[in-house]
Amino acid sequence: MLSLIWLIKSVIYLYIVLLLAAAVLSWLIAFNVVNIRNQAVAMIWDFLYKITEPVLRPIRSVLPNLGGIDISPVILILILGFIYNLLGEYGPR
Repeated sequence: MLSLIWLIKSVIYLYIVLLLAAAVLSWLIAFNVVNIRNQAVAMIWDFLYKITEPVLRPIRSVLPNLGGIDISPVILILILGFIYNLLGEYGPR
């Protein structure tokens, strides 16, 4: 059972890292620091979008419109952090 909790915690941690990478890359694209026409950037962005968007979309539908500010990744990171810490109480440290 401890191995399963460790695996779930590892997946949650990896997903939080992917969320942060997607948020940073979206800012870099928005401010024209990186060009989406670059094939490597496009592939990375497509991967991160496909991984994070299905989970962020329901959160965005519940949140009110904040005028272009998207706080859904922050909400999701807080939720995942709570689950991670909750599992930490019962699993390996």
